[in-house]
Amino acid sequence: MPSLEYHGRSRVLRLTAAITAALVALAVAVLAPRPAIADTPWLAVSEDGYASFTVPVSAVEAAIGGSVSSVLIEGNFGPSAAWAEFGLTRRGDAFSGVLGPLKPGLYAYQVTADETKGVKDPTNATTVASKPLWSTFFVAGEQAAPLADVPEGQGGTVETLAYAKGSALVWTPRGYTGKGAKKYPVLYLDTAGAAAGDWLDLGRAKQILDNLSARKAIEPMVVVIGETGKELQQAVAGRYRVHRGPAHQAIAGAGEGGTNALRAALGHPAEYAYAGSFSGLLTEAAGKHKPHLKLLRLYTGNVTDPAYNATVKLTKALDRARVSYEFDGVNPDAGANWNAWQENLIDFLPRLFRDVRDHGPSDGHGRLKGEFAPPPPGTTPTPFVTDDGFVTFETTTEFAAAKQVKVWANWAPGGSWLRIHLTKAGDRWRGTVGPLDPWFYYYKLMVDGVSLKDASNPTKVTTEQTWSTFLVNGEQARLLTDVPEGQGGKVEPLTYQSTVANQERTALVWTPPGYDPDRAEPYPVFFLQHGGGQNYTDWTEMGRAKQILDHHFLDGKIVPMVVVMGNGNVSDFNRELLENIAPAAKARYNISDDPSQQALAGLSMGGGQTFGMLKAHPGRFAYIAAFSAGFGSGAGVDAEAINSGTKLLRLYIGDQTDFVYPGFASTLATLDDLGIRYEFDGVTPGPHGWDVWQKNLIDLAPRLFKR
Repeated sequence: MPSLEYHGRSRVLRLTAAITAALVALAVAVLAPRPAIADTPWLAVSEDGYASFTVPVSAVEAAIGGSVSSVLIEGNFGPSAAWAEFGLTRRGDAFSGVLGPLKPGLYAYQVTADETKGVKDPTNATTVASKPLWSTFFVAGEQAAPLADVPEGQGGTVETLAYAKGSALVWTPRGYTGKGAKKYPVLYLDTAGAAAGDWLDLGRAKQILDNLSARKAIEPMVVVIGETGKELQQAVAGRYRVHRGPAHQAIAGAGEGGTNALRAALGHPAEYAYAGSFSGLLTEAAGKHKPHLKLLRLYTGNVTDPAYNATVKLTKALDRARVSYEFDGVNPDAGANWNAWQENLIDFLPRLFRDVRDHGPSDGHGRLKGEFAPPPPGTTPTPFVTDDGFVTFETTTEFAAAKQVKVWANWAPGGSWLRIHLTKAGDRWRGTVGPLDPWFYYYKLMVDGVSLKDASNPTKVTTEQTWSTFLVNGEQARLLTDVPEGQGGKVEPLTYQSTVANQERTALVWTPPGYDPDRAEPYPVFFLQHGGGQNYTDWTEMGRAKQILDHHFLDGKIVPMVVVMGNGNVSDFNRELLENIAPAAKARYNISDDPSQQALAGLSMGGGQTFGMLKAHPGRFAYIAAFSAGFGSGAGVDAEAINSGTKLLRLYIGDQTDFVYPGFASTLATLDDLGIRYEFDGVTPGPHGWDVWQKNLIDLAPRLFKR
């Protein structure tokens, strides 16, 4: 996530008509629903990692044998690659949505209709043998290079080895033949009875081995994937040219396979010289004899990995038993899943059957900090947030009889919403998610499909009764945190009579620290508007406007100003602002009525209202900004009046996940055609949501009243 102090490279862009047309074409290609044709791909992945899903309604209904009301994409998209649900929106004859940007790597997903009915994407030829409904896709990138396919004909060979107790998969390196005197060391990847094919379909073991072998980063070896035992070892020795001595034997595994690898290495010290545990769950250094392993290397994900606490216990047990081992460090970005185990295999393979100098943890991995334990059940308020961004949710006991409970929050890449399942724990439901970047988060509970408020969280969102919020502290979120008590400005209600809505209404007003109602020079005033379905409370409850303004003021980045957040839910916003909100603010506060000292901005619907004011009353507000909004038609617009009366017209838009993104390109084209001068901040990473609009306010406020 970019620093809030300096969002990307904030710059002025004058887009030519050609570039604008290209943007329109790109946006339409990414977001527009595609025709419901059987062989039209349901998934398109852009080079920069945005996954665009378009699922035809007719295809889903045919698959489930009835009508469909909702479609989810389930996949490993959540924090730490947790399995999560991404809801699609129905647009015409398809359910669609854009998720991203996703980090380079392998992703698995399935389509789920009406919460419970799984559907395999028939347009994606990839398969996962153990999960018939799953498909996969690959996001290319430098950090995922070992997971990519090598050029045709340059990789090793994978074949099935059948033996008395079952079958295994065997990888042999390029150039291996069944003839000759040369023998190869062998690595057994223990599957603990799980599907051996998962190491290929989800673990990318072939690609990893092919890439490392091509780079000569590993010794030539035979790799056997299956449930390790004497029968398998005998079958391998009878079929392949492999060494049988322990110095040339290695064993590793993931999850229960890692546990088996540890038991084999520690309990049968004469069989293996090398052992690796990827999220293994063994906690004791059992064995009658002290093993003399050349390498015992332990791997664990972060505290969302059940092996985290087990690894803490095992390292203590190994220390007591004086058994030498290496620890790869805590993977901060993954739990007990294939994303972690792919990295583990990449690190482990080059250490086998050779001498290496590096025995330390992988880059970026941390130390074990003792066992992880959330507070006892019933501790409030929730959620529980650790200093390093792990968040534990816990329900009250009122959902003891529920069949499923999920947390739906803005923790997808960029701030999109994802649902993550909680686990039943006694008469409550619990789950730990993270690590989350320092930022402001909002969420709701989904209990058996019903949206509910987390009753244990005292925060509230007036316009969204089921939402709660929490903050993960850190430098990136500094501008969203409260300033020390007594150092910030004040937010207070302003009551006014609306002649448009024919009722008494309320606005919220921020005044800066040291505000002087008798100051000789009136304060400049900034009118800040909310979006559709929102109200005057949202900029403080969700937009963190007070915190942003407080910090900017204390940092010396904004001039002293008064900020008025009014109610824009009216049929005629121009009249409401000019005849009701602005006069009420002027009567109560020491603010200027000089247009050069007045600013107006809004998000989404409020941005549209801002554009409407600019068109109807050019020059009435010298500073204008729109967040995630379109300009609309240029008919009848007085461009000369706008240019002469506007000191700043600054535009903001989210990325491809913002549904306004396609139309925004036409806004730039319209302004260019009219000859209206504007500044464009460039794309703000994130969707049509508060993660984007907070960043927009952070960028805009220091630019006001300084020209």
